[in-house]
Amino acid sequence: MKFTSKLTVIAGACAALALSGCVYVQASSSDRADEERVQAAPPIIAEAPALDTATGPGDRMPSGRDLGVRSAVVAPNAAAATAHPLATQTALDTMKAGGNAVDAAIAANAMLGLVEPTGNGIGGDLFAIVWDPKTQQLYGYNGSGRSAMGATLEDMQAKADEFMDGEEIPPYGAASVTVPGTVDGWYALHERFGKRLMNENLEPAIRYAREGAPIPEVIAFYWSYGPKRYAPAYESGMLEEYDNAKETYFSPTPVEGSLFRNPDLADTLERIAYKGRDEFYTGETAHIMADYFERIGGYLTYEDFANHEGEWVEPLCVSYRDEVKLCELPPNTQGVAALQMLQMLERFDLRSMGFGSADSLVAQIEAKRLAFADRAKSYADPEFAGIDPSVFIREGYNAERAGLIDIKKPMASVDAGMDFAADAKLEDGDTTYLTVTDSDGMMVSLIQSNYRGMGSGLVADTLGFMFQDRGQLFSLDPDHPNVFEPGKRPFHTIIPAFAFKKDMPGCQVRAVAPELACPYEPWMSFGLMGGGMQPQGHVQIILNLVDFDMGLQEAGDAARWEHRGGCEPTDDYTGDSCESDMGVVHLESGIPEATRAELERRGYTVECCEANGGGYQAIARDFDSGAWIAATEMRKDGNADGY
Repeated sequence: MKFTSKLTVIAGACAALALSGCVYVQASSSDRADEERVQAAPPIIAEAPALDTATGPGDRMPSGRDLGVRSAVVAPNAAAATAHPLATQTALDTMKAGGNAVDAAIAANAMLGLVEPTGNGIGGDLFAIVWDPKTQQLYGYNGSGRSAMGATLEDMQAKADEFMDGEEIPPYGAASVTVPGTVDGWYALHERFGKRLMNENLEPAIRYAREGAPIPEVIAFYWSYGPKRYAPAYESGMLEEYDNAKETYFSPTPVEGSLFRNPDLADTLERIAYKGRDEFYTGETAHIMADYFERIGGYLTYEDFANHEGEWVEPLCVSYRDEVKLCELPPNTQGVAALQMLQMLERFDLRSMGFGSADSLVAQIEAKRLAFADRAKSYADPEFAGIDPSVFIREGYNAERAGLIDIKKPMASVDAGMDFAADAKLEDGDTTYLTVTDSDGMMVSLIQSNYRGMGSGLVADTLGFMFQDRGQLFSLDPDHPNVFEPGKRPFHTIIPAFAFKKDMPGCQVRAVAPELACPYEPWMSFGLMGGGMQPQGHVQIILNLVDFDMGLQEAGDAARWEHRGGCEPTDDYTGDSCESDMGVVHLESGIPEATRAELERRGYTVECCEANGGGYQAIARDFDSGAWIAATEMRKDGNADGY
């Protein structure tokens, strides 16, 4: 089964035919005009050879955009964008019933845990950024869980020696499981901002879990990989127990168009909905989880669940081109890497270089390599590492780092800009994304994950959800800030994003004093799924919007690049050869063939066309009309909608 998007296939045809100004677009049901208008429309491809009608796209009315497979949604009151149409519908229904954007985000996330367990669920962690129009403040929440208090670095090393050649914590089984933080995150967000009762927010997911939820194409594709991963892990002994996961998710494995039922999850969600947060962490559910880990010889205990607590954190923000301000959450996430990259790219005239050009891509790739060098050595749980995350975006630091970039050739070796080896504690380190906005102006950026695959492969008796394997992202090097320690949060890849924009129409400051700049206004809630691709993707979206003048949907449809390789937060702090690892640049097929050839000529290893494009969702404010503009990811099953 092929899942290459029509856009990337046709964009690749553009490059193959070497057509100047070749533009291909794909119609969506919301854009189709009547037959007479289509017949009267001017040709979209001028002076170009005709495509084979068996493989080419349909026609689309000219929109003034260079590319795009669908139009962005325009909604005057509220909007939602998620990775499954049912979750988007659930979010909108929640707001129509009196809930706000936080209620809707919780309801949608619960639904996604049912219909997209390949990426998320209540066995995983949650991060969120919320713009509250009442207080005019941006709030961040870190809902990540901690490692077992009774486990030791020696325990983890023994598992690594047994199953992973001593190099890393195994991806499957109890060693990689940390306390799930999602339910705590739901209730923390709800306590501060929610309007509806939690049982009302969770009711749609409970009902569909009992009656059957529809599974679309891409989710079914990823779901099919589950047994291929977990069965061998169980046979090897890495995965301690597999019967529960097999019964819950793979008996049979859902296929496209099937209805998936999970009555155990319905029961668990129902208890949580009516008994509250503590049901999961100290109630019946907590006892079931603790008994399960004791039965299989795992590490988490009842006390680990009972002691869990997420935290409100201050987002970190940087401005770009004096036009937008990007905000991310601090470590233990990797959001600071996106901020570092933007600060480095300030010195490059990307607009004149052009989207998809070799010069533009080299600047971006080298900025990524420099930011990720810091990420590998220094991003970790601040409670243990003692590293102030603001040091990575302090004035002048990334501008100085950008001076190392030569757009004509890659750096032979990339070192971290800061060395914490002498004292790691400074004195004075698969996913779903959704966004929801409401009629009051509240904006929610929420990301939630089980990490690799569907998670650890472990499903507790009668609970109907899989535990995450986020603990695999600890280092085993005692000198590393991200080393495994009891009660510690691992490095996290999942990052929600938020952006402000300045000099908007109707600015009162400008009306009174034209010489003064207008303040930044809340503009866009967005995110992009996909492991290490996430900060790279965040930056590409901002560049597409600011430097390349794309629309919100177009910015996500545009072909992406991803650089893989170099040092990781799971490596040893010193002694690795990763600093000189040039890695591989993965390009989607929409990047011109000439660019691929030029990158290779300059010394990069380039592969096409299997980049991890991620999964983009975004909602932005149209400052002229006041309406919401919503966009969704063409590479996934989801949609954006509003009212």
